Formats: sequence, C-alpha cells, structure tokens
Amino acid sequence: MTKFISTLFARTWIWSFIATACVFLVTILFTGGASTVGLAQAALTFGAFSVLVGLGQMLVITLGPGNIDLSVPANMTLAATVSLKVMNVENSMILTGLLVAIGVGLAIGLGNYTLIKLLRIPPIIATLSMSFIVQSTAIWTNRGLRIKPPGWLADFTTSSTIGVPNVALVAFALSVIVWYVINRTVYGRSIAAVGQSIRAARMAGIPIDGTRLVTYLLCAVLAALCGYLLASFSGGAALNMGTEYLLMSIAVVVIGGTAVAGGNSNVPGIWGASLFMFLVVSMLNTYGFGAGIRLILTGLIIIAVITLPTTRSTGKT
Repeated sequence: MTKFISTLFARTWIWSFIATACVFLVTILFTGGASTVGLAQAALTFGAFSVLVGLGQMLVITLGPGNIDLSVPANMTLAATVSLKVMNVENSMILTGLLVAIGVGLAIGLGNYTLIKLLRIPPIIATLSMSFIVQSTAIWTNRGLRIKPPGWLADFTTSSTIGVPNVALVAFALSVIVWYVINRTVYGRSIAAVGQSIRAARMAGIPIDGTRLVTYLLCAVLAALCGYLLASFSGGAALNMGTEYLLMSIAVVVIGGTAVAGGNSNVPGIWGASLFMFLVVSMLNTYGFGAGIRLILTGLIIIAVITLPTTRSTGKT
C-alpha cells in the first residue's frame, strides 16, 4: 500500500487533482455545502472547454522549446462563426456544421505550419500573425450578427447524461483518444522524440516535418471543435469568445505537468489543471475580485509550478 501511494504521488498529474480537491473543499465550506452539485457540474462543464484547447496546446508544446499556438482564440471564433452560419439554426445541418468547423481548423493549422516551415518564421510569431488574419476573417464573416445554434445542438451542449455534462463527456472521449495516440502510436513516440532532441530524432529517421505538421493540425482542429461546442453552449458566437482561452490553454498545460521544455505530455494533468483553474476563478469571482487579480494569480501559479520542480531538483529550500 505504501509503495502504491509513493508511486501515485510521484506522478506529476496527481498534484493538480489534489489542488483541485483542496479548492473545492474550501469553496464548499464557505458556502455551507449548498452548491456542491451545481459547482461540480459547472466545473466539469467549463473545465471541459479548457481541456479541449489544452490538449491541442499540450501537443504543440511537447514538440519542444519555442513551439506554441497563439492562434487558438481566433481559431475558436472563426470556426464557431462559420459553422453557425452554415447550420443556419437547422437541426439537419448539425453534422455539416461540425465538418465545416473541422475544416476551418485544418486550414488554420496548415496555415500555421506553412508560415513556420516555408517562411522559417518562429512558431510564436507565425501563429500570432495567423491569429490576426483569422480574427479579421471572423470579423468580416460575423458582421456583428449573433446566429443561434440549432435547437438539438444547443440542448445537447447544455444537458447532462447521468448527471455528467455532455460537453465533459465529449472532452473525456477526446482525452482518451489523445492519450492513446500519445502513448500507443508511432506518432506519439515521434512527437516525444522530437521534443526531447530534434537532432537525435532526425538521426533516428523520424519524419520531423510530418510530425510537426500533424501536431499543428491537431491543435487547430481541437480549438475549432472547442469553438463549435462553446458557441452552441452559449447560444451563439461572439468575436471575443476565445480570448480567455489563450492564457488558459497554456496555463492548464503547465500546471497539468507537461514539460515546458518539450518531450513529455500529460493528459490526466490537463483535466486536473482545468478543474483547478475554474474553481480558483469561481472563488475569486465569489469574493468580488476583478479580472486583473485573476490574471495576476494565474501568472503566479504558472511561475510557481515551473519553479518548484527546479527548486526540488537542485536541493534548494
């Protein structure tokens, strides 16, 4: 039993869940337990959206230093806007709208990689540039309109199955798929190898360019799916709907235990970190703290998560 506990606590992702449990208990104590079920469902619902964008950002960050996708917010907005316009509030167009959202994600992912590979622009600059292009396209497409999602899709995203929000079930299913891909496929081994040492990966015959292309495509598709679901959940697409998910997508990756230096992914940690961040923000909102305080706290949490492992490894106190 002791060995099992030691092994469990040696896994980095467990700490995000411990932090989540602590914040959840504190919140429940202050509310007298009246909002336990509601808080849990809200955490799963809104945490699911952070999980979706976090999974994609995790894959990109695993590629190694310098790899990050800053086009996530604009991607979400454009995918949501275009898919809702295509569906035009018709239930029969739900699948078509989903395919359109995925297509938007693929186009943005391909655009990101084209800038990175052909023009040799650093990923952070390439994806930032792409975000301006995509956001401008979203503004032109939206034109101030807020198109409602089809009734069936709105009902699905706002409902639960056996007490678990449907969007959380979707995020969990995709998390399992991503976990399997990372741990059980050639692509998963390739992305880890590239992140650990791109030179060694090249010498081992790993297709570096193909691996990076697929990774940026997957990240963009997951962001587009998140936009599709979020717009359906919230009753329509807004031009700023993805803004908060840029910092969030990075925060949940770092807090969840994925190596910032690349080469190591952590899917379970994404869930723990997403739930933790939602509960922290909810607690701050309850006590009237503004957006500025929330952003400062998020930054401090990220710094602490990055610093503590280094401190322990160097023997500092």
